[in-house]
Amino acid sequence: MVAIKRKASFNPKSFLAKVGEGRSIGAYRSNQIVFSQGDPADAVFYLQNGKVKLTVVSEQGKEAVVAIHGTNEFFGEGCLTSQARRIATVTTLTESVIVRLEKAAIIRVIHEEPAFSEMFIAHLLGRTLRVESDLVDQLFNSSEKRLARLLLLLANFGKEGKPEPNIAKISQETLAEMIGTTRSRVSFFMNKFRKLGFIHYNGSIEVYSSLLNLVLHDEPHIETEHI
Repeated sequence: MVAIKRKASFNPKSFLAKVGEGRSIGAYRSNQIVFSQGDPADAVFYLQNGKVKLTVVSEQGKEAVVAIHGTNEFFGEGCLTSQARRIATVTTLTESVIVRLEKAAIIRVIHEEPAFSEMFIAHLLGRTLRVESDLVDQLFNSSEKRLARLLLLLANFGKEGKPEPNIAKISQETLAEMIGTTRSRVSFFMNKFRKLGFIHYNGSIEVYSSLLNLVLHDEPHIETEHI
């Protein structure tokens, strides 16, 4: 009787944790650039550990923080479309471990491994929903609620996995850029949150689940037409 050799099950996390064909892993110090706006877009990155921020600089030289990504998130996936050059700069906010997946390597594994494809598609869908939520947040919520929501997202509340209440040191200028307000307003709200017992900060920021009450109370409701 001929034994049938079965293909070993594919583990996406294990695949991303090892160096291999088209894969490399790098340790980054805090405030180190991963790639810059205008660089060739030739790889996707996976944040094994740490936090990074995405910034864009306009032709007039104005810089804006457009996103912050944390552990187990992908970034730089624009290279899989027609994006030939990076449209943003990615800089680490903390010491980070980052996996670099060359474009050919990630395209190959997407085609060959359903488990990885499922994980990557879930990431893309989650990112799309996050962008939509950010837009609703900007259109309908006050700057106070936008700040509360951002702090909760940075602390991983509402995401897959356990919350990480301790947020690495992020400047009030960066928080202000992300929610579209001034640093003085952010400082006012941070002091208010601290006095109410929603957060604690002394260098790093510690976010408590009670901050959820501020975001959930009187949340904007979008009506849909009934057919």
